[in-house]
Amino acid sequence: MITVATFTALINQLLPEPHAGLLAGILFGTKATLSRELVTALTTTGTLHIVALSGMNITILAGLVNMTLLRFINRRVASVVTIALIVGFILFVGPSPSIIRAGIMGGISLLAIVFGRQTWGLLSWILAVSIMLLLNPSWITDLSFQLSALATLGMILFGGKTIEKQNAIWCIVEDNLRLTLAAQVFTIPLIFLHFHRMSLISPVTNVLIGWILQPLTVFGLLAAFAGWIFLPLGQVIAWPAWALLQYVIVAVEWTARVPGASVGW
Repeated sequence: MITVATFTALINQLLPEPHAGLLAGILFGTKATLSRELVTALTTTGTLHIVALSGMNITILAGLVNMTLLRFINRRVASVVTIALIVGFILFVGPSPSIIRAGIMGGISLLAIVFGRQTWGLLSWILAVSIMLLLNPSWITDLSFQLSALATLGMILFGGKTIEKQNAIWCIVEDNLRLTLAAQVFTIPLIFLHFHRMSLISPVTNVLIGWILQPLTVFGLLAAFAGWIFLPLGQVIAWPAWALLQYVIVAVEWTARVPGASVGW
């Protein structure tokens, strides 16, 4: 049976550490193999949400798919197809609680952004969070769930309605930055509450890495799926993913070392 553990093991064969651990965290929210130093750097720079499987990366990836489909079909049909692909992704990698949460949050964010109906998106967010907590009340104390909910709320409120008109690279970069910064702003108080630190360098770090999350997610998923089919093919595709991961690691670690990058209590 194919599970998240299957793909995590594949990623470990395709990439060295800490790149493998970071990619597994970005794609599937798996933080078990992340080094303590990298987790500290992510916390210091306010970028821990990128490995929380908050739905942000699913939203970004789904946005790319939606944008491509809009060239051939109308907006409503494209949105339905994209949501179906999210469901297919969940079923393919295994419907674990974190994957389901990310899929629901990502789908809500996508629809709210595509249709530009902030009120509808907000009501859907309230409904989704309420249903998930009714099904499993213990999630309310789970940090990943909290990050997921707040990051999604930020994307709904400030994501903007720009996916359907992305015809230039800069538009894609701008949208990714908007989504990343929106998610980051809404998760700052939670990270401060849990880790007793507030990142002052986070806007800089998020600008540096926000634009790269979409291609990184694409290459990462392609490498994992290709490696599952034929390992040498996955190793070839993993090279671009390694380069993008190396950039993220360097950017996060470099900004984390800036004096006064974060304050604590």
